[in-house]
Formats: sequence, C-alpha cells, structure tokens
Amino acid sequence: MDQVNRVYLDHNATTPLRGEARDAMLAAMDLVGNPSSVHAEGRSAKMVVERARAQVAALVGCLSTQVVFTGSATEAAALAVAQKDRHGGRFAAFGTEHDCLAIWSDVDLPAPYGPDGAMEGGGAKGLFAMADWVMQPVEKQWSADRTDQALVAMSAANSETGIVFGKIPSDTKVNALIAGTIPFAVVSDITQLAGKMAIEYDADKRPSYAILSAHKLGGPKGVGALINFTADDPEPMLRGGGQEMGRRSGTENVVGIAGFGAAAAAAQADVEAGKWDKIEKLRNILESALEAASNTTIFVGKESRRLPNTSCFATPGWKGETQVMQMDLAGFAISAGSACSSGKVKASRVLKAMGLGDVAGDAVRVSLGLETTEDDVMRFADIWAQKLKKHEARAA
Repeated sequence: MDQVNRVYLDHNATTPLRGEARDAMLAAMDLVGNPSSVHAEGRSAKMVVERARAQVAALVGCLSTQVVFTGSATEAAALAVAQKDRHGGRFAAFGTEHDCLAIWSDVDLPAPYGPDGAMEGGGAKGLFAMADWVMQPVEKQWSADRTDQALVAMSAANSETGIVFGKIPSDTKVNALIAGTIPFAVVSDITQLAGKMAIEYDADKRPSYAILSAHKLGGPKGVGALINFTADDPEPMLRGGGQEMGRRSGTENVVGIAGFGAAAAAAQADVEAGKWDKIEKLRNILESALEAASNTTIFVGKESRRLPNTSCFATPGWKGETQVMQMDLAGFAISAGSACSSGKVKASRVLKAMGLGDVAGDAVRVSLGLETTEDDVMRFADIWAQKLKKHEARAA
C-alpha cells in the first residue's frame, strides 16, 4: 500500500500525533520517577503531570483540580455514570450519544434533533421524552429543596454527524406544570468539540461532568480525562494507591499525560488563531462538489451548526461500508460511523435514532484535519463521483 499518496480523512476517529505532543512525550520518557514518590525524581514526574493538568484545564475552562486523568474518554464516561446515585440514582442518554454513554442508559430516549439537526420538530420528541422520564418518579407536591432526579448525557457535539448542541449543556431544570421545577445533572461529552471549536458555557452554568480524550485533538491514544464540576470528589471505580487525589487509582501514565497536555495547549492555540475556519471552508467546498455529482445524496445536519471539519452524507442505495472500502482502495481513509469497536462496519445507531431509517446504512463520514488541503478534498470528490457513476450503472 502506497502510504505516501494516501489521504487521511478520518480525524474524528483519531488524529495524527502533534509534534508538540511527541516532543513532550519523548522528554517524559527520560524521567525515572513515580509521580507519587516524594523524592526529587518523583517530584519531577509529578511536575509533568500537573503541568499537563493545567494545560487541559485551560482548554476546557475549568480548575486544574477538576481534571481527573483516566485511560480514555470511555473510562471517564463510566466514572461519571458511576456517580448517578448522587443524582437521583438514574441515568439516561439520548439515542445520539456515543456508545460509551449510551450503553449505560436506563431508558431508550429518542434523538434530541432530526436529520436536519434542528431541535424543533422531530427533535422536540426526544427533549420532551427526556423531560417526561426525569419527572416520572416525582411526587406531585413541589418542594424548593428538591435534589437532582437524574443524571443525563448530553453531548456538546456528535462525532458521526458533527452536529453541535450549542453551548456546553449544563445542569438544568425541567419545568413541570404539576411538579414545579425538577433539577437534573448533566454529563457532557466534549471529546469532539475540544480542540476544534471554542468551548462556550452558558454564563456561569456548568454540567456536573465532562469527558474528553487526548487522541481526538492530536495527543496519544490511551489517555482521557473526566472533568468534575461538582463540589464533591467522584467516588472512584479503581481503588488502590489513591492516585489522582484519591479519585482514580493506578500509577499515572506520565508519558501519555505529558502528550495530552501539550496537545491540549497546541489545540487551544489553533482554535484561538482561527485555523479551523479554513477547514470549514474546505468542508463546504467538498460538499458542494459532492452535491454537483449527485442530486440524491443527503447531507446530515447541513443546515445546522456543525463541527468545522465534519461531513456526514448518505446516498440511498449505496452502502456506506461499500463506499468506505472503495475509497480506501483508492487511497482515502473515511468511515461509516464511530470507530470504537474493532472492525465494526454497520448501519449507524445514531443516524437511525435521528430518523434516517434504512438510509442510515448508506452513510459515510468524512472528517478533515488541519493538514487537509483543497487538492485533497477535490481529489476525493472526483474519485467519489467516479465510484458513484459505476454504482449507478450497476444498479440500473
């Protein structure tokens, strides 16, 4: 396989390691101390971990003490959900949530938006269903001191479609005619948003928890973080040495954490410099070229606010897995959905939840990176159009 001429367009699955992260990791490899040790060598390692913690906190917009390093965003999600007893003992995830959160849901909720990405119309069904579920166990008599009735997952941006929720979802309240105001807590998946767009909160409102991953923003694989916005430390799932201030035992992955911090700082600088604006223009150029080649292709969420690098589109009758394989052989790496199950190529659960039905199996995702060029996207569009014509000829 000619790796030199291949074009990588699957950045939502994982991103190439940033040079800043590589340099930080190589430097950390020379450290011999355990960050829990009190001697000089241990303190040196601890300093690297704490520097990275501050860098991740700066990206997210939180206190350093609110950052808990984990082995992945998946572990961070599990740690957040494990706190549900503090929030009414119930957990719910919309049908569009990532599997790392959806798998824990106590209820099947519809999507909070339809194929167009709008939260009105079809999407309102999901929001109303969530509100009804939150209020189910609540007695009719309202009390001002009511505590959280549930923990709800609400992602900041969807990895498959790129649809952005808006500002980071925060702990909020459901208005009920018969029960007053019902509070619930939120865990927000900011994995795809962090490092591509500015992280914006609604004034001083915050979710209870947020999760993110290093390798989605140019850091190494195998490192993530839980952001704990609550006043109480999370109850740990892993017990032992009491690392991470007693919140997650296990000797810290100093090398990986160093790379995470350096990548977070570099990613934040790129967002502030407006580098993703160019990528958004390239994404729009790509979609215009694809639209010119096909009048049947559906662009999911095109009229809504999306991640600047993401395009999810479905051509009815042309299976997504077939497109992935054909474009792979042509030298382009794309996907047919989220890439967190080994070898998984199947119809997207997320797109089905959004109401695309059987067309969900015909969807692919193209996600650009900062190194993507206009030549890359135009070459992709040209070859994709050629493959489409062959498909249509065979189907005729």
